[in-house]
Amino acid sequence: MRVVAAMSGGVDSAVAAARAVEAGHDVTGIHLALSRNPKSYRTGARGCCTIEDSNDARRAADVIGIPFYVWDMSDRFHAEVVEDFMDTYAAGQTPNPCLRCNEKIKFEAVLDRALALGFDAVATGHYAQLRTTAGGGIEMHRAVDHGKDQSYVLGVLDERQLRHSLFPLGDTPKPQVREEAARRGLLVADKPDSHDICFVADGDNAGWLREKLSERDPDLASLSPGIIVDESGAQVGEHEGTLGFTIGQRKGLRLGHPAPDGRPRYVLDIEPVTRTVTVGPHERLAITGLTGVDPRWCGPCLPAGNELAGESVTVQLRAHGAEHRARVVVTETGLEVDLLDPAHGVAPGQAVVVYDGTRVVGSATIAATRRATD
Repeated sequence: MRVVAAMSGGVDSAVAAARAVEAGHDVTGIHLALSRNPKSYRTGARGCCTIEDSNDARRAADVIGIPFYVWDMSDRFHAEVVEDFMDTYAAGQTPNPCLRCNEKIKFEAVLDRALALGFDAVATGHYAQLRTTAGGGIEMHRAVDHGKDQSYVLGVLDERQLRHSLFPLGDTPKPQVREEAARRGLLVADKPDSHDICFVADGDNAGWLREKLSERDPDLASLSPGIIVDESGAQVGEHEGTLGFTIGQRKGLRLGHPAPDGRPRYVLDIEPVTRTVTVGPHERLAITGLTGVDPRWCGPCLPAGNELAGESVTVQLRAHGAEHRARVVVTETGLEVDLLDPAHGVAPGQAVVVYDGTRVVGSATIAATRRATD
């Protein structure tokens, strides 16, 4: 096959590209230029899209012996990922930009361009496994290394995208990937993993959001000062804008009135229109159910009324988060999920990814949650 290897500049994508070559594929390495202003990328960052990363990817391609190109996806990335990040936070929700990037950039824009250029598939360094069923279908499963498993952020991919994807690292623990990189002479063998949001220059999400949203809409309600209240509605503090808060947050609340029992309080709800943040005890963060919208299926679409239940059915609510046993019902607009194992600190805007054993069934965007004590 003719394969495009998406090379971020990290160890995983470099080894994935090398393995694709060893598998006999005709491989071309590409690096995605995602910033409209590359000078804004920070030196030595632990992101995934810095100038240094581009140079590291080029050097890795040279060692592997494959052609290398940089594809400019900056306009598409800004429209589909950055703007979505700002809009979701402005609405009082919590987005996952890496998941959005996988959906709209790496496995839509890149894949579409690759297919148009005559390539057959896109290979990445994601930790997940693809399996072909007896009937010729394609399934995505968790990686062997569950600690590095990235199937959650790939749960937005549909069956067509999976058919044109390669995940060469899914069967290998991360330490072995680093050892292999060193044997191959790849200088990125000891490079730290990426964690930061790549387009936030200093890692200060709240500060970045305030600056960018102020430029775009200075009258936005979530930028304005407001109050912090407890569940009775009594004011216990003030804030400079709801953008600085996330569901489940404990630190940095600066509450003027301690709880009567002296216990710490957490953010339970964010209302950007009224500029109100509600706080309460940790147990009030527990949810037993949620509603998901805009479902995407990693295989055949499930019709409304379909129910997934049993010991093998679980959901994951954040990247590298715990699995929760669940009962999932497909509706006309999405999913209704009952959690058999309560979860804490779940916010609208996040993704719920549904599993049957190790197989990824699909995903949806969380629109609402139900608390255990409601």
